[in-house]
Amino acid sequence: MIKRILLASILCFACILSAQNNDLIKTDGITTELHKKNVGKITFMNGNTPLDQYKESDFLKSFELKHKSDLNIRVFMNNSVTNYLHQLNPDLTAEKLLQTGNLQFSFYIDNKFVYKENINYGCNFGSAGNKNTSTTFRVPLTSSKGEDWWAMYMWDRFKFNGGEKAMTEGTHKLKIEIRPYLKNNINDDVKTGNLIASGEIRLIIKTPKLTTKQIEIQPIASNSDWEISNFPLDKKKIEKLNIDIANYNLKETTSVVVIYEGKLLLEEYFNDASRTTLHDTRSAGKSFASTLAGIAIKNGHIKNENQTLNKFYNLKEFANYEAKKDSVKIKDLLTMSSAFDGSDQDGDSPGNEENMYPTDNWVKFTLDLAMDKSKTNGGKWDYFTAGTILLGDIINKSVPDGLEKYADKMLFKPLNITNYQWQYTPQKVANTAGSLQMTSLDYAKYAQLYKNKGTWKGKQIIPTDWVEKTLTHQIQIPERDNEFYGFLFWNKTFSFNEKKYEAYYCAGNGGNEFIIFNDLPLVVIITSKAYNKPYAHPQAEKIVVDYILSSIIKE
Repeated sequence: MIKRILLASILCFACILSAQNNDLIKTDGITTELHKKNVGKITFMNGNTPLDQYKESDFLKSFELKHKSDLNIRVFMNNSVTNYLHQLNPDLTAEKLLQTGNLQFSFYIDNKFVYKENINYGCNFGSAGNKNTSTTFRVPLTSSKGEDWWAMYMWDRFKFNGGEKAMTEGTHKLKIEIRPYLKNNINDDVKTGNLIASGEIRLIIKTPKLTTKQIEIQPIASNSDWEISNFPLDKKKIEKLNIDIANYNLKETTSVVVIYEGKLLLEEYFNDASRTTLHDTRSAGKSFASTLAGIAIKNGHIKNENQTLNKFYNLKEFANYEAKKDSVKIKDLLTMSSAFDGSDQDGDSPGNEENMYPTDNWVKFTLDLAMDKSKTNGGKWDYFTAGTILLGDIINKSVPDGLEKYADKMLFKPLNITNYQWQYTPQKVANTAGSLQMTSLDYAKYAQLYKNKGTWKGKQIIPTDWVEKTLTHQIQIPERDNEFYGFLFWNKTFSFNEKKYEAYYCAGNGGNEFIIFNDLPLVVIITSKAYNKPYAHPQAEKIVVDYILSSIIKE
């Protein structure tokens, strides 16, 4: 018996030694007693306890999960990520391994599988070298401190894909498992390795106790600059909306404003926002570039939307010149259908907006781009933020005193919009890529202006024909059933009680939407700070259908 145990120990040691000898990169090793005792474990902690201060007494066995909390994990591994990937394909270099693989996280609630994610190869664990050498890492799953980690977005996706539904009020066991994976770039097959680490914790879920003030419909204060509607909406539906926002079933919503028949029907604020809050609605601000283009055309500063780039730039002065670049129309920029080699939907695209922002001249960045041989100008929709920068620059150089002053004189002052904030390009031009910050009631004025066919208090601010062109199915959005794009406005159809209600809308990261219904006398403004969250826009649609339409449309 003793001989068998001794032999097994020798074989085990030999296996470990063999594995270490086969490693691609020398790791930091396992140097502490805590690590030795917990190899292969995912441990949970409240906040970030530094590794050199971390003790077993810090390991959480249970945790009350709130919408603002600091649930972290620290993982103790036997090897580094790179070496685990090397075991899956010994023929690849360390660089190639880290370009095609990383870790796979699997989530279980009460021993039932809920969600699995192969995290992006670019996701790191602190410093860039950690995946090569580190045998332990820490990531936050939730944070109340403004941290911005890939792990928190993964946690949100887990909740959105079944986790939240499974974690009802009460106590639940959360288990996480981690394995290495490699992706075959030829056929997109994924090869998954053996279990690296696992851990579990008891989560306590409590529904917050709400006050009457949190539930009841918020009264509309005076001096709104709107006539107040007395339409009899279903108050219980709005109270349910308030409950779900307060309970954080609807997350990060900051305001909901409803205009019915041109009058202010509902004005509600949440999560520390108020009537005076300037909301960062991100790309919803792109639509203002379309508005200003239409006004500039009406006033003769730009001929029409069919003018081409070569009328505004000597394109031979920029890189990658070809005649195809000359023929890009303003309309192509308005409909996100130019043939530039740029796509915000493709992280590897040369013209992706994330490549533009670090440069010192965004217009030059865009005009230097090559043309995509697979695209024709005006042929196919592909979201391209850099194109709206070109449009803004064209407007800025074409109108008197530049874009910012022109917008104030021709659009904002007629709407009595005085409290707003632009962001700027490196050339100090108002940024038409987005983040034009306004109050919710002023966004409502802007949306209602389109509902009014461009008129406000009897004055024609946007030409009627421009409004009609803008709110038209200019181009199909690929891979979206019955969704279209106008002139920097989106289009979709809401379904309620087996009926369809078409709408055009401005949209920005975080779930920000200004919605203009075609066949209902209805405008809805939703502002939200759910930036980069998978639930952001589905949540906005839920607010519209389940709470707003259901409170207005009588069955």
